[in-house]
Amino acid sequence: MALIVVMEDDAGTRMLIASVLKKDGHEVLTAEDGAQGLALVAPRRPDLIISDVQMPGMNGFQMLAALRADPANATIPVILLTSLQERAHMRIGMTTGADDYITKPFRPNELREAAAAQLNKRSVQANLQAMAVDAAVQEALVEQKHQLAKLYEQRLAAELSERWPEGDGSAGDEKLASATVLFVDIPNYATVAERLDSQELADLVKKFYGSANDTVNLFGARHMRFVGEGLLAIFASGTDTRTVNHGLRAAKAALGLVDSTRGIREYLSAKYPGRQLPPFEVNVALHTGPVALAVLQDPLHGGPAQTLPVGDAVSATMQLQKQARSLGWHIVASVAALRSITGAVRTGARALVEVPGRSVPMDAVELVGLVL
Repeated sequence: MALIVVMEDDAGTRMLIASVLKKDGHEVLTAEDGAQGLALVAPRRPDLIISDVQMPGMNGFQMLAALRADPANATIPVILLTSLQERAHMRIGMTTGADDYITKPFRPNELREAAAAQLNKRSVQANLQAMAVDAAVQEALVEQKHQLAKLYEQRLAAELSERWPEGDGSAGDEKLASATVLFVDIPNYATVAERLDSQELADLVKKFYGSANDTVNLFGARHMRFVGEGLLAIFASGTDTRTVNHGLRAAKAALGLVDSTRGIREYLSAKYPGRQLPPFEVNVALHTGPVALAVLQDPLHGGPAQTLPVGDAVSATMQLQKQARSLGWHIVASVAALRSITGAVRTGARALVEVPGRSVPMDAVELVGLVL
């Protein structure tokens, strides 16, 4: 079986983790902090590292940075352990090389499943590392932007020109040659709104989209904004996210959003047992392509600048999400979005989806999970 190094300063938690993993047949080495743990890693090259975040001396983030800086051990998968109070800091770990995290307190089965997923994923790691987009694909994506987004962007440029006739409209804009766009919406929102009063509905929206905001930020979204009752998030490569493909981070965020609906359903069932509310569900769409983050200034009124995601990839994702419900899929992903993460995710059905406003159907796939 696998060799696993566990770094945890709490003796009780450390003993629990080691006991659970040893029962599954793994060899386990333990350390009280990051420095001791790295000393175990260097000569043994374990198959997996499980580390607490808050430890004396070298903490989990410092250990992770040192591990990824060492070419000999940079590919070892790492699962971070964190308390609920540290949840806001987990984006640091996920975007600097952590492969997964578990919130304490955790159940033994949760630990087993997370460890098994990382150990099994090593067999496809070589393929994932080779899936960087090459120069030819980048050139094709730029050409696609000009061909597919020309009408949309001309219309937007005209509207901006009418409102802001003076100044350089491109100042501060950020152009992303390749980004993954995520859009999530509540398909039966109107029915739910009909059966809850305004304050009850506000509480529900805050509960779900508060969790959604945490999820997309956790996996390193470059930009997010609310569109009606939906949430739009842009994932792109950056200096702090290069170790994890932006398509894979977006896919993990989509799966996390769908998974969070179970808690919302339980909350609604317990709080409003007699309202006959429809099952709370979300539909998520993913699509990859060039995106521009346009900075909109308002010199006429002195209002704050706003950032607007622009491009065919954005409008196509929002239209694709509307088709997910009719397909019966919780997550619909374009083939373009899956191209860079093939081998890392599990898919279901596949279909050519007619999207309003597009001359040809979109080749789309149902995303059902990660490869374990």
